[in-house]
Amino acid sequence: MIEEGDRVLLLLEKRRTYLVEVEGEKAFHTHKGFIQLKDLVGKEYGSRIKSSTGTEFVALKPMIRDYIFKALRRTQIVYPKDAALIIIFSGIGPGSRVVEAGTGTGALTTALAFYVKPSGHVYSYEIREEFIQTALRNLQRAEVSEYVDIKKKDITQGIDEQDVDTVILDMATPWLVVPHACPALKGSGTFVSFSPTIDQVVKTVEALEEQGFVDIETVECLMRRMQTERGKTRPETLMTGHTGYITFARKAFK
Repeated sequence: MIEEGDRVLLLLEKRRTYLVEVEGEKAFHTHKGFIQLKDLVGKEYGSRIKSSTGTEFVALKPMIRDYIFKALRRTQIVYPKDAALIIIFSGIGPGSRVVEAGTGTGALTTALAFYVKPSGHVYSYEIREEFIQTALRNLQRAEVSEYVDIKKKDITQGIDEQDVDTVILDMATPWLVVPHACPALKGSGTFVSFSPTIDQVVKTVEALEEQGFVDIETVECLMRRMQTERGKTRPETLMTGHTGYITFARKAFK
């Protein structure tokens, strides 16, 4: 049941959703009228509720992807399509210790924290204070902040943690981190780098090979929605195309 203080995803129509917090006497206003948020209390997630104009909304329980898409943004986020590959290919799960840089607005950090809880931890490096503050708010909203330490430090100068399961990078110069990632990782631990340009990938792969990493692979994930309607089913004209290249590797001892 929805309780006071819960967060609810209000679905108006396909691709139009609103993430709200159920607070006291507050009303949520849209172009389709307003909803008294207190009226959500006691309802089951999945219930339908009408606005002041009679427009129907559905009250859904937010998933981790909703917190990512609805994150407060100061930078471009890592899309869920890429975050999903990063999580699966890196092998992280409950109990994993993960080093990440840079934090940005914390979208990928949120996803990582969600999957390492309750016994794992994410150590996220970021050099810009304004990004750190935004990321902290996003992590708190998704209720995963206790699984993350954000460190104001340049990761190209070194990694404090040792024996970590994974090092994950979303930054301009990932190849500069490779020499620090190697000693920080456990044997067979994974290295992941998200880069928008192929020039960054080439430099990173060369650095990985120099440090003796194995199972090096670079992929690109493209996602296309389908218009599904009887007699009109076809790929949609617009799609989420290139966002970045993801390079994976595993540590092997020389």
